[in-house]
Amino acid sequence: MRKTISLTIFLFLLSVQVNADQITLKNGDRLTGKIVKSDGAKLVIKTELVGDVTVDLSAVTTITSDQPLYVTLADGRTVFGTMVASESKVELRAANSNPISIDRSTIQLIRSEEEHLAYERSLNPGWLDNWSGGANLGFALTSGNSDTTNLAIGVNLTRETLTDKTKIYAASVYSRDSTSGEARTVANTIRAGVRYDRDFNRNWFGYGFMDFEHNGLQDLTLRLVPGGGLGYHAIRSERTKLDLLGGLAWNREYFKGDFNDRSSAEAQAGQTLDHRFSPRLSFSEQLFFFPNLTRGGEYRINFDSGLVADITRRIGWQVTLSDRYLSNPPPGLEKNDLLLSTGLKIRLGGSN
Repeated sequence: MRKTISLTIFLFLLSVQVNADQITLKNGDRLTGKIVKSDGAKLVIKTELVGDVTVDLSAVTTITSDQPLYVTLADGRTVFGTMVASESKVELRAANSNPISIDRSTIQLIRSEEEHLAYERSLNPGWLDNWSGGANLGFALTSGNSDTTNLAIGVNLTRETLTDKTKIYAASVYSRDSTSGEARTVANTIRAGVRYDRDFNRNWFGYGFMDFEHNGLQDLTLRLVPGGGLGYHAIRSERTKLDLLGGLAWNREYFKGDFNDRSSAEAQAGQTLDHRFSPRLSFSEQLFFFPNLTRGGEYRINFDSGLVADITRRIGWQVTLSDRYLSNPPPGLEKNDLLLSTGLKIRLGGSN
C-alpha cells in the first residue's frame, strides 16, 4: 500500500513538471511555470509561488515550453508551436506538422496564446474596450456644534490602443458651512477635460483637447478652452510614459457681472507623465503653460496629478491634486486655486 501511494505521488509530481514551461539561466538556476511573453530583451514567466518573474533574455540559456507559443521573427512572420531553445537554435513543433528550426537571434517577440489573443483584439478594439482608470468620491457631513457639508470627486480614465489614446479627467470640490445659521459656500469648483492623441509614427503624434472649468469663488461661470497641437513620446516603456506637447488654444471665459466675458488666443506648452511604481501603485501628472497671445504678459498654468494605490482588483485609494493659476483674475480675487480630493477609488474598465 505504501509503495502504491509513493508511486502515485511520484507520478503526480512528474506530471506537474512535464505540464509546465521551464527556463534555465546562465548561473544554473531554473524557473518553472508558464511563459507569458518576451519583447526580445526581457522574458516574463508566471511561477506558482511568486507570480510573474521578469528576467533578461540574454541570461537565459535554454527554454522548454509545454504550451504552444506565438513567435514573431525578424522578417515579420509569426510561427506557432511548443518551443525547445538553446543559446543559438530554436525548434518549434506544432500539432500535426513538422518541426521548424530557426536561429534564436531572429526572434523578436514571444507571446502565450492568451497574450496573442489579447494582442489581436487590441488591433481593432471597440470604443468601449481598453478603458482603464477609476473614480473616487469623498463625502463629509457634520451637524450640531458645526453644520458643514463637503463633497469631493475625482475621475481619471484612459483608453489606449496601438495608434491612439483618449484621456478623460474631472475633479470637483464643494463645501458649504451653515454653522453660524447662515449658509455660506466656501468651495465650489469643477474642472474637467478630454484629450485625444493620434500617432503619426512611434515618436510623434497629433492631439486635440477640450477643457472646462467652473469656479464659483472666483466668479468664473465657465471657462471653455478648445485646442490642439503636436506631441513627442519622450519615454514610452511598459512602466513609464512621458509626452511633451506644444500647440495653440482658444480661451473663452464667462465671469459674473457685466462686461466681464473675454476671449483670447493662447499658445500651449506642457508635458504628461504616467508611471507605475509597482503592480498596485501608479502615478499620473500633467502640467501645461498657456501664454496669452492676444494680451501679452498674461498667462495661465494648469496642473493635475493623481496617485492610486490598489487594494483589490476593483477598489483602491486615490488622491487627486489639481491647481489652476490665472495671472489676471477679476479685481479682488485670488490668482491661484488648489483642489485636493481623496477617497476610495472604484476601478472602471478592465482590471489588471
